[in-house]
Amino acid sequence: MNRKYFLSSFLVATTAIPLLNSLAEAVEPENLASFKIPPYLKQGDIIGITSPAGYITLEQIQPSVLQMQSWGFNLKIGATIGKRDFTYGGTDEERRSDFQQMLDDPNIKAIMCARGGYGFVRIIDNLDFSTFKRNPKWIIGFSDITVLHCHLAKNYGVASIHSKMCNSFPDDWTRAEPIQIETILSIKNALIGEHMTYSAPISQNNRLGKAEGILVGGNLSIIETLAGSDSDLNTNNKILFVEDTGEYLYSIDRMFWNLKRSGKLKNLKGLIVGGFKVKPDDAGEEFGKTIYDIVLEKVAEYNYPIAFDFPVGHQRNNFALKCGMKHFFEVSESGSILQTN
Repeated sequence: MNRKYFLSSFLVATTAIPLLNSLAEAVEPENLASFKIPPYLKQGDIIGITSPAGYITLEQIQPSVLQMQSWGFNLKIGATIGKRDFTYGGTDEERRSDFQQMLDDPNIKAIMCARGGYGFVRIIDNLDFSTFKRNPKWIIGFSDITVLHCHLAKNYGVASIHSKMCNSFPDDWTRAEPIQIETILSIKNALIGEHMTYSAPISQNNRLGKAEGILVGGNLSIIETLAGSDSDLNTNNKILFVEDTGEYLYSIDRMFWNLKRSGKLKNLKGLIVGGFKVKPDDAGEEFGKTIYDIVLEKVAEYNYPIAFDFPVGHQRNNFALKCGMKHFFEVSESGSILQTN
């Protein structure tokens, strides 16, 4: 590791003045013609890196810093990188302040969350998005960062990028597997505004059809826990994607019942089911249903297209998806395709 080069390659973020989130300025996106699309990045633009959830070190984010620099971007490393408060990347106030500073800094054109874990829900209501609303920028992350994707969709109608984060960049790019390279490069392509097209092989459980609509979604357990809050995700007339990891089948079943009973599955344009790393049933407590059984039971009365095993989630084939952007979605006998309009 060339620490001298690495440590000279970034600026340390400063602390922002704490402000409360202004709900008065929030606008339900269903009242808008479409979501706001932040400006795409160009050579020399600055990407801020912050850790609003779990703890991560400077050394651990170095591969991502070097890679994004090779794309022609400059990096600004937040004050939370290297800080630790038990499992978190600093105290709630340190994480809030660091993220606020990046929201407000006009020179930062995108914010990359360094990792997931847990913690964004602890700070979301104390963030002020008034400057961000006037001058939106791309926010990148997944897993726990689903809190933010849902909050932006619910309140501000601003597009964001659901993708891998700093802790997923390979240490040695020359030895990385092709799927690692493809998924990381999809982040760059999303940031510079390239047309995005993803596909998945046919599943016998798929439901055929075509749809167009705004893409929303993320981690299923996070979406469930946001129900009834100021970050509750509106799925009406949307294409919804979901993924999860480390959950028992019965828990996944309960979460899908929540989606159904709360109306989130009723008026969809389409449903995308990504990766689900299932926790094995306890001996003697076998659930008896697969992921396919669980989903198809809840959507039996609806007729929109459904694709399973899509390349999004806590897995290596986790491609960057643009939440809040209009997509074309097709499920056919040869597989499924999702592409930006």
